[in-house]
Amino acid sequence: MRKKIVAGNWKMHLTLPEAESLARAVAEGWTGHPTVEVLVAPSFPYLEPVRRIVEPSPVGLAAQNAHWEDWGAYTGEVSVPMLRSVGVDHVILGHSERRKYFGENDDILKRKTARALAHGMHVIYCVGEDEAQRERGEHFRVVENQVAAVLGDIADSEWQRVIIAYEPVWAIGTGKTATPEQAAEMHARIREIVARLAGDDIARAVPVLYGGSVKPANAAAIFAQPGVDGGLIGGASLKADDFLAIVRAAVETAEKSR
Repeated sequence: MRKKIVAGNWKMHLTLPEAESLARAVAEGWTGHPTVEVLVAPSFPYLEPVRRIVEPSPVGLAAQNAHWEDWGAYTGEVSVPMLRSVGVDHVILGHSERRKYFGENDDILKRKTARALAHGMHVIYCVGEDEAQRERGEHFRVVENQVAAVLGDIADSEWQRVIIAYEPVWAIGTGKTATPEQAAEMHARIREIVARLAGDDIARAVPVLYGGSVKPANAAAIFAQPGVDGGLIGGASLKADDFLAIVRAAVETAEKSR
């Protein structure tokens, strides 16, 4: 059975004392469970201090981005070896905000993903359509292109370190949420796409998360859907009580499906 994964993407929020306080509350509140993996993704300056806080706990650490080269004259960038050196083993790539505000296209994301996988990182690769694309009925095609363009050529052995996060762009930070049925439908389609790229066994094994205004009130309904393996959580991850409530929803739905 696939584990459920709940990853908190803190984005560009919090001061260092606030980040340390949040990390401490999450680490103290999560004692671990065999069916659920929990990650937090603070801003780059906070990775090391947050690592020291969460390291004794079952909470894992993720970065929000990484460059496609190991080293070089890329002012302001952070490389995968740098992340590895401070104990990070997960990285979020392809988030819709990186695509929208920083011009990251499939070619860039393919290079970033290949670099991260080459260094043994786990990649949380984000895909999803915007509101206009869904209204035009293009959502399946958009997501298929995003998955195939970046993950189509990776080795079978690398798939075990890939996590796909479906984030309907129209539901990120808007308060809108895909219905549980919409989430389940897209997750099933993503698994069909992976099956065509890498075979049925890999498609059954790859975790597919939902990201898009997940809150304590709707988490259980979303996580209970077949093929939904947890969530990439934005705003609700900035409050320890809310985030831990979402984690508990993942545990409850995982237990029911065993």
